[in-house]
Amino acid sequence: EVQLVESGGGLVQPGGSLRLSCAASRFTFSNYAMSWVRQAPGKGLEWVSTINNGGGMTSYAESVKGRFTISRDNAENTLYLQMNSLKPEDTAVYYCAKFSRIYYYTSGLVLYDSRGQGTQVTVSS
Repeated sequence: EVQLVESGGGLVQPGGSLRLSCAASRFTFSNYAMSWVRQAPGKGLEWVSTINNGGGMTSYAESVKGRFTISRDNAENTLYLQMNSLKPEDTAVYYCAKFSRIYYYTSGLVLYDSRGQGTQVTVSS
């Protein structure tokens, strides 16, 4: 069974930074594109960013472009999201999610076959 465990969330002031991590196990991490998605209170799931299996292609939602950076370390089976210049509207539970199709890559929300338990990010003064 695929395992995805997010960490790194917390409370941060507007303008601050956080780095989220997602430890992946029980599947061949380097074969799959991965995404970060988020869900704010009372709202639906929102796509944030995607990276292809090799790490050479990335895409971002317009709302985070220029502020967030997705990356991965295939040797360590870990996905990252560096978040800078955080805004109150970034407050949400952040999830890492695994693509269901091997080697496939696209931007936007897709059908993921696994998602972690999430980590809370709160941006507030």
